[in-house]
Amino acid sequence: MGAAVAAMAAIAQALKASGTIVTVEPLEFERILARQSGLLVVYAHGGFFSARHQYLTSYKGLAFFAKSTDPINLPEGTEVIVASKIWIPG
Repeated sequence: MGAAVAAMAAIAQALKASGTIVTVEPLEFERILARQSGLLVVYAHGGFFSARHQYLTSYKGLAFFAKSTDPINLPEGTEVIVASKIWIPG
């Protein structure tokens, strides 16, 4: 019981630290990117059973996250930070 409570507390802390993360479909992620200039995208490639591309960017104070089995088309000039992993709480 104590381990479950500790795990829930850790998840709550992670949510507080991460702020608001909005998960969107890949097409909507591309639309968000098209609305802004000076883009910065964090990208990670991984997956246990199948390949998975993960993307994270911010727009108007919110963080947007998308994952896809196929790469998302990023606008030319997008600054990309390659991460070993992107972890989204919940």
